[in-house]
Amino acid sequence: MEVRLLGPVEIWADGRSAALGPPQRRHTLAALAVDAGRPVTIETLAARVWDEPPPKAARVLQVHITHLRRLLASDAGAPPARLVRRSSGYVLDIAPDRVDVHRFTDHVRRARDAGPAEALTLLRTTRSWWRGIPLEGLTGQWVERLRYTYGERYLAATVAWGLAELRAGNPLEALGPLAELAAEHPLTEPLADVLIRAYVAAGRPADALAYYAEFRGRLADELGVDPSATLQRLHQAVLRGEPVEPRETVEVAAGTPAQLPADVPGFAGRTLPMHTLDNLLTETAMAVAVVSGTAGVGKTALAVHWSHAVRSRFPDGQIFVSLRGFGPTGQVVSPQEALRGLLDALGVAPERVPATLDAQAALYRSVVAGRRLLVVLDNARDVEQVRPLLPGTATVVVVVTSRAQLTGLLADGASSVPLDLLSRVEAEELLTNRLGPAVVAQRDALDQVITACARLPLALSIAVARTRQSNFPLSALAAELDEASDRLNALEVGDPAGDVRAVLSWSYAALSEPAARLFRLFGLAVGPDIDAPALSGLAGVPERDLRVPLRELTRASLVTEYAPGRYTLHDLLREYAAELARRDDGEDVRRSATVRLLDHYTHSAYAADRLLNPPREPILLPLGEPAAGASPRRFADLTAAMTWFGEHHAVLLAALRHAAATGLDRLAWQLAWALDTYSSRKGHLHDQVESWQTAIECAARLGELPARAYAHRNLSQADIKLGRWTEANDNLGHALDLFTTLGDRIGQARTQHHLAYLWGQRKEPAPALAHAKQALALFAGTDDRAGQAEALNAIGWYHAMLGEFADTLTHCRQALDIFEADGDLHGATSTWDSLGYAHHHLGHHTEAIDCYRQGITLARTLQHDYFVAELLVHLGDTHRAAGQPAAARTAWTEAEQLFTALDHPSASAVRESLRHLDEQIDADQVPPR
Repeated sequence: MEVRLLGPVEIWADGRSAALGPPQRRHTLAALAVDAGRPVTIETLAARVWDEPPPKAARVLQVHITHLRRLLASDAGAPPARLVRRSSGYVLDIAPDRVDVHRFTDHVRRARDAGPAEALTLLRTTRSWWRGIPLEGLTGQWVERLRYTYGERYLAATVAWGLAELRAGNPLEALGPLAELAAEHPLTEPLADVLIRAYVAAGRPADALAYYAEFRGRLADELGVDPSATLQRLHQAVLRGEPVEPRETVEVAAGTPAQLPADVPGFAGRTLPMHTLDNLLTETAMAVAVVSGTAGVGKTALAVHWSHAVRSRFPDGQIFVSLRGFGPTGQVVSPQEALRGLLDALGVAPERVPATLDAQAALYRSVVAGRRLLVVLDNARDVEQVRPLLPGTATVVVVVTSRAQLTGLLADGASSVPLDLLSRVEAEELLTNRLGPAVVAQRDALDQVITACARLPLALSIAVARTRQSNFPLSALAAELDEASDRLNALEVGDPAGDVRAVLSWSYAALSEPAARLFRLFGLAVGPDIDAPALSGLAGVPERDLRVPLRELTRASLVTEYAPGRYTLHDLLREYAAELARRDDGEDVRRSATVRLLDHYTHSAYAADRLLNPPREPILLPLGEPAAGASPRRFADLTAAMTWFGEHHAVLLAALRHAAATGLDRLAWQLAWALDTYSSRKGHLHDQVESWQTAIECAARLGELPARAYAHRNLSQADIKLGRWTEANDNLGHALDLFTTLGDRIGQARTQHHLAYLWGQRKEPAPALAHAKQALALFAGTDDRAGQAEALNAIGWYHAMLGEFADTLTHCRQALDIFEADGDLHGATSTWDSLGYAHHHLGHHTEAIDCYRQGITLARTLQHDYFVAELLVHLGDTHRAAGQPAAARTAWTEAEQLFTALDHPSASAVRESLRHLDEQIDADQVPPR
């Protein structure tokens, strides 16, 4: 099987063309085949198949891909061709030599390095694969651009083939195809050069002179230029009847440009981007790479460093063009200006450069055809600025750097080289490379500087310069950055091209007003990232109105969409955005945005908690209506709520801190309440401690005694689980005093219940039972059925701790009846645990195992990892007591994994139990003597 693109798009198998179906399916195949072996995203596929993708483009593509996958699977040959799903796109997994365009390009590349005879054979074979118009029957902008690129490659290959035939003494073989191609490309000088030599070698000098005259006339009429000096010298030689020898290559310009800036000192890291650029050297598609990333991330440094590493591979020169897409002057280099610079670098006389952009681009492509050049287009603004500068020939490699993503070039087949911040290791390598290995000894200062510079290469380079300039130790700069209220000021060096703030401002200045406003709002966001619904709340507009400015920000590399619908930006960018918000947006605007954002998080977290713990008592500080435009989330089920909490846990903690720090105490307390169930179930005990300590302070400022009492009581729960007995007792004492002062009977009852839990955890069941009985007495006469059931379960448990297992079964069965009647899964889970414990100690191992399994099933439904782990430990205990060591090992192993994932201290105790169990199993397996 092979895929053919150099003519009609076809799949050939068993000597015949397979039926592909409608043009759109052939278009889809072509869009995948040009990048055979590499992932192509759905967005890129859609941009290639449609000039303006329809709303359901992904669904339509999926239909075509399904048909193509079946067609490829029907081939019994080896190696197979497959269509494979990869993250957000697809890969046509097929050997490159089974796609004609890749095979074509590979043979041309091999011919360049081969001896004369082998090169001629390769080029003859290569030309035989050209079947007319590439991608025949397809239409669209991407097709036209690709068709033009392939045409340029065929032109270069035919010129090289013509030279090879002349060197082999076969001018008559070359004349016809060269003349035919010259009629299609009447302004291409390398082709004209070879054709004139072919006429002379075939004994037809008059035809050579006539063709030269026609060619010169066309250049003058259409481009307003004369032939190159090389072609003019060839013409003079023919006129004088001098021998005209076939050349090894066609000289189209004098001189070899070497314009690369100096290599980057102390370059560090970037292994994967360097490898991606290395792939350009063996590229079988368009040899263009787009290095994109935010301001100061090291795009130019990477391009220059790589270019120096491979410059020997480009004997015809290396050209560097600064396009000034983002800069202090705002004066972007036009494509015409850039083309004039390129032609000048290539030795084209100024008087030969035509006036129009299209004519300049045509001359540029003619000049570079067949030459092995490296072109670096630095700091590009957009696709329109770059596209006229692309040579369209496989012999020229182009590296473009830009803060924009230039998705139009990627859709045309350019390689994407996205740059992110340096890793921690790479940042340390950069500092040690430039300041010397001795700096490693200043470990604390090194860490502080890397953190303060947000691992941004520009900021780290400024830190190096500041350290060298002052001749002070790195610790001095670390202290300055640590003390500075504004790190952007601390990283100023007096040169706009080197100041972080100035460099960032050039990207900001290029934004539209909606994108600029949204970027400033990013400076008000809290936590490590923000998703689209939260952004909608922050901005106070529907999500649909954010799509265009968000796309603009991500393409400008000011914001990173690191996961679908989730956005982040590095700390210095965030600081710059916040600075702009303070400068350009009034206090009332910023305050309203902050309230909307915190309302979004608080109301969303509250809605999620209601699904996690439906029987939970009502919140003491009720939520009012969210601020207009806050757009809180709604959740379909428990799983959706747990997933959202998992994704937003760090953000919600940051929101709580921010609310408390900015005087929004009520919101901070409500966030602590909404986070509590999730934090408890996932074992985030230290987060619970922080949240409720903050909530206590907020309630005190609000003068809300019930909220303060509640916070003290819930803080004690985390204290108890962390073994902080004194702190737990103090908090429960404060809570009991406050609830007593308030005359809150249920509040007192629940506090007594928590006191029972404290004494139970301290392995003192007698006082625990007493507190549990006080809790039940206080719950009596109230309508709090859940509280009564919890007290009954607690009484049963503490009877168990005292060895009074019959009493345990009595009280816990009463509790279970209430929990099951009310649908309280959490309470039922705890009660099954108590019943299992009692049965275990009564020797009822089968009943105990059944109880624990019931509890584990409910705990998994609740996604309560800590509870699952505890129940698994108890289940393992019973299996071991029942003489089932293998089952005990299975239960304890899973428990240990869960405790370890929760970073809970119980993990070490379970590991010790597993070790003893394994020793016992080993001892049992030793045969008696």
